[in-house]
Amino acid sequence: MGQNQRVAALQRVLADGSTSLRVRVAACLVLLFAQPVSRIVRMTADDVLRDGQHVALRLGDPPTPVPELVADLLLDYLRALPAGTPAINQNSPWLFPGRRASQPIYPATLRDALRELGIPVEKGRTSAIRQLVVQAPAPVIAQALGYHNKSTTRIATEAGAPWKNYAPGNHNR
Repeated sequence: MGQNQRVAALQRVLADGSTSLRVRVAACLVLLFAQPVSRIVRMTADDVLRDGQHVALRLGDPPTPVPELVADLLLDYLRALPAGTPAINQNSPWLFPGRRASQPIYPATLRDALRELGIPVEKGRTSAIRQLVVQAPAPVIAQALGYHNKSTTRIATEAGAPWKNYAPGNHNR
C-alpha cells in the first residue's frame, strides 16, 4: 500500500458515516499510528487522554497527539461506547470491549471488520510506519508509538530515511 492509497483510505474512513465508529477508530489507529490489531484491542479508555482541546493516545512515552478529525471521531466513539457495549461487559475498561465479561474484542474479529471495510491491516501498518520514520528519526517514532528502537531503525533504513545519522539523547554536554 503506497502513501497515496493509505491517505485515501484514511480519508474514506473519516468520511464514512455508515460504518460503525468502532471499526472506523480502529482503522485510524492502524493507518495513522501504525498500531497492530493485537495492541489496539488491549487499549483501555484510560489510554485516551484529554487536555482541554487536545487529545492524545498513550501508545508510548510521551503520549502521541491525535489530529483533530481523528480526535473528534475518537471522542464520538468514547461517548457512544457505553451504549454499544454488550450488556455483560458494561463496566469494561477496554477501548474495544468484547462480548465476554471483562475481555476486549478478539483481534481476529476486529481484523475481519477492518478487512470488510477494505482496510488491508498489515499493508496499512507498514505504509504508516514507513512514512513516519521518513518524517522523523526512528528512535523518536519508536518511543512515541511503543515500538522497539531496532524495529523502527530497520524500517527507516529500508525506507531510505534521511535520519540514519541521528544520535538521540542530550547533546548539550
